[in-house]
Amino acid sequence: MASDADVIVVGAGLAGLVTTYELTRAGRSVLLVEQENADNLGGQAHWSLGGLFLVDSPEQRRLGVRDSYELALRDWNSSAAFDRPETDHWPRRWAQAYVEFAAGEKRSYLRGLGMRFMPFVGWAERGGGTASSHGNSVPRFHFGWGTGPEIVRVFADRVREAERAGLVRVRYRHRVDELLTSDGVAHGVRGSVLRPSSERRGVASSREVVGDFEHHAQAVVVTSGGIGGDQELVRRNWPAWLGRKPEHMLTGVPAHVDGRMLDIGERAGASVVNRDRMWHYTEGITNWDPVWPGHGIRILPGPSSMWLDATGERLPAPYFPGFDNMGTLRHILGTGHDYTWFLLDQSILEKEFALSGSEQNPDLTDKSPRKLLSRVRKGAPGPVEAFKRHGVDFVVRDNLRDLVDGMNELTGESLLDPRAVRERVVARDAEMSRPYGKDMQVSAIRAARRFISDRAIRVATPHGLLDSGNGPLIAVRLRLLTRKTLGGLETDLDSQVMRPDGSAFEGLYAAGEVAGFGGGGVHGYNALEGTFLGGCVFSGRSAGRALARDLG
Repeated sequence: MASDADVIVVGAGLAGLVTTYELTRAGRSVLLVEQENADNLGGQAHWSLGGLFLVDSPEQRRLGVRDSYELALRDWNSSAAFDRPETDHWPRRWAQAYVEFAAGEKRSYLRGLGMRFMPFVGWAERGGGTASSHGNSVPRFHFGWGTGPEIVRVFADRVREAERAGLVRVRYRHRVDELLTSDGVAHGVRGSVLRPSSERRGVASSREVVGDFEHHAQAVVVTSGGIGGDQELVRRNWPAWLGRKPEHMLTGVPAHVDGRMLDIGERAGASVVNRDRMWHYTEGITNWDPVWPGHGIRILPGPSSMWLDATGERLPAPYFPGFDNMGTLRHILGTGHDYTWFLLDQSILEKEFALSGSEQNPDLTDKSPRKLLSRVRKGAPGPVEAFKRHGVDFVVRDNLRDLVDGMNELTGESLLDPRAVRERVVARDAEMSRPYGKDMQVSAIRAARRFISDRAIRVATPHGLLDSGNGPLIAVRLRLLTRKTLGGLETDLDSQVMRPDGSAFEGLYAAGEVAGFGGGGVHGYNALEGTFLGGCVFSGRSAGRALARDLG
């Protein structure tokens, strides 16, 4: 049987591009098949903020952050909470290898390809409140200069060079429906050619079939992404440990993030593990200018907004903005409602609100120092202000009573008692007027301002919400937002897929989100943020290098 290339790569997202780059730099030929059109090259990574988890970096050291591999690995394992002896074997090994990469070669590898980083470092997932619980002990979220499109570009440019040199052929609108095997060895793919699409990036495209295809190679690498674009699939795999399935969610990824290759891989004999591990955000807002169906954007909050559940109760510690995503999600689901509220004012909005996504951060995405200066000037960033004006989840009023009335009007439910909300706001504001107090969120705000990056661009000066001069008052309804698949195809450290009996699936590899970013679940139950793009890079690199080394 004739081969169409040395390797077939299924999916032209970031992991697929990295795999292809590593194969072609070793002189191997690649057939890259992708169900979307050429405008979608890079997949979900294009839409990302471009944050990367690095350990003991020059950027950290310049800011006085003392980090180490040992501390990062302890944070990772505490957060992952691996507790499944059979299905966490490879994820544990991947976690150690990935943290070693983040503390070692990761930065130089990306810089060698042209990637640059902003001088400030963010502190995502600040944690569960104790030294041994979930969370980052120190800031580790490094902002790529150029956000998601830039990390896609540094690999896509090299893949295009290899394409011009004849080492890569790309087949867009080719949807894989079956993995081909013979005597237990993967050797190709069969699928459907979809009707050509001129839709812009991220827009749901036609699934009309106009032909079929079959291709063969020495090996197949699956890099097709997760399930977050299919809410029904998300609910079907919903974790019992999170509680009830939400009735209402926004969708944080394009519709083509459909999880099809997980079932296709399993039918071929691959091991799929940790299906019930997933990462969805609690701070979603409806995109007023949507690209895909149900399009939601995540607010990246600073620590100062007051967080209320649907009935007006304040969320308990440590469920503060930006601290413990999955713990907060579990708490929200336990309230019986699928939404919560941020209560803040204009000064907090201007200093602390950022929006996830490359398109929501034009200064970073366009690599514009002039635009970047707007972050330290008075006024909210343009995209944030646009959501305040046009977003259906924003309520803006000059006084608290009118604000609460507007919140009740927005939901069509009278769950919020204006007097009870006022009591909670007054109690919170009183803590702001004292240098010491018992409010843990206020203590966290003061602690955050001791970090120079947070004080400069991320955390507002502590003040009362009812203090004059900081208004108007703002309430933001927050919805649950689908995002990442943390389980997937089980793989060894070479990204080779495993079978349910623990043996290697010869000829079949997987990388990126479809493999749980490595091993079938390198994050365990919790991510430390900045780890998804990096997981695509690391697992794609592992697959490409292993195949380049081992193919005949």
